[in-house]
Amino acid sequence: MTYKRKKYHLGDKHLKKKWRTRRRKKDLDEIDVDLEEENADKLLNQEVDFDKPGNAQFYCLHCARYFIDDQAMKEHFRTKVHKRRMKALELEPYSIEESERAAGKGSYVPPKKRKIETQPTDKQDLRMETKD
Repeated sequence: MTYKRKKYHLGDKHLKKKWRTRRRKKDLDEIDVDLEEENADKLLNQEVDFDKPGNAQFYCLHCARYFIDDQAMKEHFRTKVHKRRMKALELEPYSIEESERAAGKGSYVPPKKRKIETQPTDKQDLRMETKD
């Protein structure tokens, strides 16, 4: 005779998955710091690093991800993951001032919307932007 499987003991698998930091990406406020011009130039023009995918030459600023080649990065720009990240970056990040206003030290100011565009992919596109 078969018996029903009883689920009285709960393991910790769900906790491990919930708190796993192995593949943790940068938060929006960290990416906002990376989008500043001096930091963005450093990240887009990195030295060759053989330990990173694509030798660290193909990096998406908005998603904080490395890609193996230019084609993979261009395909990534058309995905929902990238588009959702772009939409999330349109609002300015949570700041200390905003947390103080939430605690009652000041009046509420809604976060401002910004216009975020996908980074240029080719070196020629970078040169064209600097001429304008």
